[in-house]
Amino acid sequence: MLITSPSFKDNARRALGDDKLQQALGNVQTGFIEKRRKAVDGLPEFEALRDSARDIKNHTLAHLDLYLEAYEAKVKAAGGHVHWAATAEDARKIVLDICRAAGARTVTKGKSMVSEEIGLNEHLEANGIRPVETDLGEYIIQLRGEHPSHIIAPAVHLTRDQVEADFRRVHDHLAPGRELSEPQSILGEARRVLRPAYFEADVGITGANFLIAETGTSVIVTNEGNGDLTQTLGKVHVVVASIEKVVPTLEDLSQILRLLARSATGQEMSVYTTLSTGPRRPGDPDGPGEYHVVLLDNGRSAMLGTEYQDMLRCIRCAACMNHCPVYQAIGGHAYGWVYPGPMGAVLTPSLIGVDKAGHLPNASTFCGRCEAVCPVRIPLPKMMRHWREREFERGLNPPVQRYGLKAWAFVARRPRLYRRAAAIAAWGLATLGGTKRRLASLPLAGGWTRHRDLPAPEKSTFLQQWQARTRP
Repeated sequence: MLITSPSFKDNARRALGDDKLQQALGNVQTGFIEKRRKAVDGLPEFEALRDSARDIKNHTLAHLDLYLEAYEAKVKAAGGHVHWAATAEDARKIVLDICRAAGARTVTKGKSMVSEEIGLNEHLEANGIRPVETDLGEYIIQLRGEHPSHIIAPAVHLTRDQVEADFRRVHDHLAPGRELSEPQSILGEARRVLRPAYFEADVGITGANFLIAETGTSVIVTNEGNGDLTQTLGKVHVVVASIEKVVPTLEDLSQILRLLARSATGQEMSVYTTLSTGPRRPGDPDGPGEYHVVLLDNGRSAMLGTEYQDMLRCIRCAACMNHCPVYQAIGGHAYGWVYPGPMGAVLTPSLIGVDKAGHLPNASTFCGRCEAVCPVRIPLPKMMRHWREREFERGLNPPVQRYGLKAWAFVARRPRLYRRAAAIAAWGLATLGGTKRRLASLPLAGGWTRHRDLPAPEKSTFLQQWQARTRP
């Protein structure tokens, strides 16, 4: 996947001017925020469950090596295979080798952000293997040659009209006059087109929402039956998951599941919660003959013990981006890599470097909504501030911004100078604002005033006003 995070500002500018995208993004608020609120309000113990889930994940991360070893042992005991991938390249090679050993020409795939992270589809195609995305949203964007713009709703950036046009363009073997004006008709057509692929594929590839150390189980949480078909109909089931997905026990899983769907889609539970443990056993009516788990590190172990470790608690519910005013304005593609929104603003610099993704932590108003709704209480604004500090320390900011901050720090450390400068600035800006008390343009503030006026301050500072009111 081409990384365009360094061009975030240009990406965002294009997104703001894309009328179709702006129309589609309206569904984020109506489709996620209100449903989540109702689901949360209906569960009195929701806040206590957030504390419990946070503690479960913190405990697991503190002993991650032990739980990963326990998970590997259980997978092997169930007849499966575990492969350790330090990098994305390692993971791609492992999956390709498994597919070649199975003689696969076609593989079906369930939705997996980790497979996007490692560029798995492109790698398989380059080596003569056709990957078929079976999640409806992923299938739609595969037809368009795009990548997901949202981690649970990959095609949220598209309107129904765009999807209909793509189906008519690609499914040209079907009747031209067929009805595709309703979501149900689009879903039905996707089902008919995709169904044969499950029987053609020798390998099914899924991600995993969780890995259970107690039993060696992989868990997928979906609202479509495609995940179950993908992992049971092929000769081989390959799970591609990152190392932080492990949790200790099934009891821990049951607690976190009560948070996941409510935070993600406003459901009490997803339609399918599927647990898979090893290959088909004697007497089983179906299931894969081989079961492989590829455990991806790709920079995550380097986050342990740092100020970014809390990011590894993420359960990929997307609540942070659903509630983020920046994401709501520009969508996911503007972030330039796999993970958008506030969680991407922290995770992306951790995985590909702040030199490539330094714009992302700056794309925040620090309103705190992301942390307020996170089901595992990840302090996202705090970690974005840490990335801003790292960016500044390495001199990656634009010179004007860097020297401006240094000048502000110089003044802020000198209270008398600060008070005098603040008083002069307040008086000057208030005077420029005139009777309208608004500034239509201002040097060094063009990013704001190009789109909106800047409210002019009072002619005196807060401290001056406070002293005037309290003076005897």
